[in-house]
Amino acid sequence: MVKESKQSGGLEWRVNVPNENTSKVLVPESKPQIRVFNGLRGLIVVFVSRISKFLGKAWSLAVREPKKAIHGLKVGMALSIVSLFYYMRPLYNGVGGNAMWAVMTVVVVFEYTVGATLCKCVNRATGTLLAGALGLGIHWIANQSGEKFEPIILQVSVFLLAAAATFSRFIPTIKARFDYGALIFILTFSFVSVSGYRVDKLFELAHHRLSTIAIGTSLCIIITMIFCPVWAGNELHCLITNNMEKIAASLNGCVVEYFGISENVNANGEDSDKVLQGYKCVLNSKTAEEAMANFAGWEPAHGNFNFRHPWNEYLKVGALLRKCAYCIETLNVSTNSDTEAPNTLKKLFSKYCIRLSSSSSDVLKELAVIMNTMTKSIKIDLMVHEMNNAVQELQGALKSLSEQPIIGDSKHSTEEGDESSTIVPLMEIVPIVSMSTLLIEVASRIEKSVEAVNELANKAEFEEDSTKKSKQSQNQQNPKQPSQGNQEDTTMKTLQKV
Repeated sequence: MVKESKQSGGLEWRVNVPNENTSKVLVPESKPQIRVFNGLRGLIVVFVSRISKFLGKAWSLAVREPKKAIHGLKVGMALSIVSLFYYMRPLYNGVGGNAMWAVMTVVVVFEYTVGATLCKCVNRATGTLLAGALGLGIHWIANQSGEKFEPIILQVSVFLLAAAATFSRFIPTIKARFDYGALIFILTFSFVSVSGYRVDKLFELAHHRLSTIAIGTSLCIIITMIFCPVWAGNELHCLITNNMEKIAASLNGCVVEYFGISENVNANGEDSDKVLQGYKCVLNSKTAEEAMANFAGWEPAHGNFNFRHPWNEYLKVGALLRKCAYCIETLNVSTNSDTEAPNTLKKLFSKYCIRLSSSSSDVLKELAVIMNTMTKSIKIDLMVHEMNNAVQELQGALKSLSEQPIIGDSKHSTEEGDESSTIVPLMEIVPIVSMSTLLIEVASRIEKSVEAVNELANKAEFEEDSTKKSKQSQNQQNPKQPSQGNQEDTTMKTLQKV
């Protein structure tokens, strides 16, 4: 039975069901080609959307950190130049078929920072040179021993030197600075010893490969040091400085948020969360700091950093900053616990805790300024003294709290004999006491960080503050009249004695 469809303006087929007195619409089945086309179209749409998202993330990364995009261009430049040894016949005839070793060297040793590139280049060149020289010497000795003893001498030498070089990689000093060189030594010596048994012109082969490796490493060093160099020492210096600022922001934001003064943290909720969680970046920076300090030792003098700059002092400062970050993490956990302190108690301790956190954050920010400008500060001692005063005030508040009766809300009874009501006020006091003790511990660790930064400033020969220099020159010109600089120095000494 055929009926006209009102919706589509066409015809539709219906089949009458005798037993049920109803009719069913017959829908034509879609063709297989249409289903395949729709499936392919869906896959293409998903693929294009994912590619566009990936390109968008890559573009945002390149805009946010242009140094990484430039590093990719530098690697492409190095590979393009070294590939000329294959494309140009005169260069190819000079190094033979071993030109590919120069390409492999560029791929392997070209790193993001100058120090990392120099480390790998020196390790690869030294390991190849030592292994090649030993391999040729042992091959000559084995060749002079006759065909019967030649394979035995080669096998014994491979076993002994490979085992010794592998064991040396477990030594901390070797592992930190020459681990890659030891690996290249094992690879090159084994290759020379094994292939030398069948190859007649072994010396010519070793000479060509050493030449191509020298070409690749030299090209990498030149490009990484001339075109937009990224110094590992500078990256380490900036990392320590940023960690100080992150800890200062996290400490101040955590305390302010706990006491309900959220407008001082940040108006945007997402940004405030990033500020409060900034200490986590400090906790995860140990590996990066150690690697940067190691690579910085390979770099020549550049900028404000001398050849023998005390990079190990940065590791000490970073370790102390991580200790502060651990305290802030515990502080953040305690402030987000379910147990709340009474409002009266929070109001009582808010001014002491906020003052201590603010003064501690100011000290960290001043340390960041010292690191950023590489200039000694004349007010850091006064700021530390203010932080210690805030610590003493908070300790006095805790002492007075211990001497007073148990503080609780009006809904809790604190009569004698009621142990359950006594426990509840005690549990309410615990959060504010925990926060206070953690803030005091953070202040003590910040003071140790100040000492470490001062030691770094002395060893690295940071410049004196310009204001201090001008005041000293005024004192020399007018020795009879006490200048303002002398008064400040006297005040500083008095505060230190107190």
